[in-house]
Amino acid sequence: MIAFLFPGQGAQRVGMGRALAGTFSICRDTFAEADAALGEPLSTLCFEGPADTLMLTEHTQPAILAMSTAVARLAVSRGIAPAFAAGHSLGEYSAHVAAGTLSFADALRTVKRRGRYMQEAVPVGEGAMAAILGLDAEGVAQACAEAAEGQIVSPANLNAPGQIVIAGHTQAVARAGERAKALGAKRVIPLAVSAPFHCALMKPAGDRLAPELRALASQAPSFPVVANVDALPKRSAAESIEALVRQVSAPVRWEDVVRRLIAEGVTTFVELGPGTVLGGLVKKIDRDVTAFSVEDEAGLDAALAGLKTI
Repeated sequence: MIAFLFPGQGAQRVGMGRALAGTFSICRDTFAEADAALGEPLSTLCFEGPADTLMLTEHTQPAILAMSTAVARLAVSRGIAPAFAAGHSLGEYSAHVAAGTLSFADALRTVKRRGRYMQEAVPVGEGAMAAILGLDAEGVAQACAEAAEGQIVSPANLNAPGQIVIAGHTQAVARAGERAKALGAKRVIPLAVSAPFHCALMKPAGDRLAPELRALASQAPSFPVVANVDALPKRSAAESIEALVRQVSAPVRWEDVVRRLIAEGVTTFVELGPGTVLGGLVKKIDRDVTAFSVEDEAGLDAALAGLKTI
């Protein structure tokens, strides 16, 4: 059984999708559709940059969504059919486009505003994120609780065993990192992000986005999408939308998402879009499953060849 996985913010890079669009009409048409939906040359930004513009959250989010959708459409056109899907943070929108819950155009416009709202929720410099390596979830939660001192800091991305990202006020994140080291963390890596995603500081962004999400035309996904907020498969339009509403300020429970997919019978994961991070996380969570990462023609060929042997 196959699950599609879709990457989130941080996977972007200048040049993504350019070769695919040059080779495959389905990818070329997808980027053209994105340009038309947004009324701006998103494809040029993906293919040529500049990098500093692509890195702005309100551009990054639709760019990754467009790239992921182009790759997913190509994979489906070559006969790869998922039974489930999931996406990391922003990637959950890509999953719902693939499942037909949301239209591609609506999703693009929504994530552009989502990026803007998330950036505007916290002034630059007042929030931060850091990866805590080598400490379990209980230890990270303890470090955050002991370091808060009236500020906000909490687990934001529970990615894999011993790999958890925290988010919150800049000073609180720094204190929590030091406390995590004292509790046994092997490394604390500050992340180069423009806002503290998936923590309570994002509540204003979630409040702004909620009515817009609920107003979108949506339908039941053609295959279940396992949500970040609770690691449960969403099978109706309403529960899919509510999971996206809650997601903005809630932690991404990625390890739980992957374990739920495996419990549902998934044995093969196909990551679609820029980067190979999710495939790597899947293997950290469970070495016995198969994972492919498809971001270019070579990755697609490898996945198609590998799937034939399963």
